[in-house]
Amino acid sequence: MTQGPLADTPAPPYYAVIFSSLRTSVEDGYAAMAQRMLNLAAQQPGYLGVESARDDGAGITVSYWSSLEAIRAWKENAEHREAQRLGHAQWYAAFRLRVAKVEREYRL
Repeated sequence: MTQGPLADTPAPPYYAVIFSSLRTSVEDGYAAMAQRMLNLAAQQPGYLGVESARDDGAGITVSYWSSLEAIRAWKENAEHREAQRLGHAQWYAAFRLRVAKVEREYRL
């Protein structure tokens, strides 16, 4: 899959992990860790792509995966676990994570 501003996902079904967040004012290492997580996720089996936007501290990142097993494996990745710990401790004031099955897709 190529990656541009919009993920080039395959024909459904596949899964979306929707991470909505509100940032704290702490910047210490956030940008580097966010980039590392994007790069590391792209190397994981079952990864299909990502779309992300942030404005005034509010953000949403949607990553796409081939299966629930691939999502579970990514959740348990050691580096990703450390990023989660740091996010909880200092980078996020609030967040929601949702997992959804994509049944249909329309393109222009």
